[in-house]
Amino acid sequence: ARFRVQWAETRDTLPAAPALYQVHSLTSDSPLFEDDALQEALAELVDAGVRMGFSTSGPAQADTIRRALELTVDGRKLFTAVQSTWNVLESSAGLALAEAHRAGALVQLKETLANGRLVVDPPEVVADIARAHGTTPDAVALAAAYAEEWADVVLVGPAGVAQLEANLAATDLRLSDDDLERLAE
Repeated sequence: ARFRVQWAETRDTLPAAPALYQVHSLTSDSPLFEDDALQEALAELVDAGVRMGFSTSGPAQADTIRRALELTVDGRKLFTAVQSTWNVLESSAGLALAEAHRAGALVQLKETLANGRLVVDPPEVVADIARAHGTTPDAVALAAAYAEEWADVVLVGPAGVAQLEANLAATDLRLSDDDLERLAE
């Protein structure tokens, strides 16, 4: 019932229906997995042409990703998009995200700068690679995310023009295989 109220409010507020609806912070033990009525309501959105996704956080992201992408309603996959935390400090969901991408899901990476830690106090390896390339640590961290072939969308959240310019520098940065191996360690 809460979902139906929320969706009606969304439709009333926006000029058009969103193309993507995401369940926020899904966990592997979320009640959604046992709530047939909610699953059916979400499936109605899918039937109406809205892509259904979910976001994950925390140490069990991989389990959540796999469980959610197996979820079906009337034999049809419910979720076809996932947004998960991935960065060079927290890459544990990488394999599950690669599997999701291969299965046709839209893969969106969030917290790619580890909530600013990779910019404010980057690990020495990130700082070393940045110096070697004549760029900033955030460009290195984002370039590592862009280098993941399964990452369809890499989200950034600059708080101003200077941060946006630094973030955009990553689009021109090509990390070597050695750089990527060092970051993976």
